[in-house]
Amino acid sequence: MNNEQLARRLYRLSALMEIRGDDPFRLRSYRNAAEAIETWPIPLSRIAKEEGVEGLQSIPGVGKAIGGKIIDLLQRGTFDAWERITKETPESVLDLLEIPGIGPK
Repeated sequence: MNNEQLARRLYRLSALMEIRGDDPFRLRSYRNAAEAIETWPIPLSRIAKEEGVEGLQSIPGVGKAIGGKIIDLLQRGTFDAWERITKETPESVLDLLEIPGIGPK
């Protein structure tokens, strides 16, 4: 999974959280991390392999929790929060947001 794919998953998670009405500070933290990851010049897979969560935390917006989710994404292709939220709010709901004039509210 490359940086762009990791960022996209975090963006989608934050969108699902917004639809559900979750804590705005939490979903903003996922968006901030996704923005940084999307343009990060070094592959996160390499950082994770060489330095683990501690290395990922050097990226703005990536703390211990998000770093752990990135490790899970790289190793398993998913993480627990994603599985829980997509079970409660299907990811296909996000496709509706692509229609002009439809937003999370």
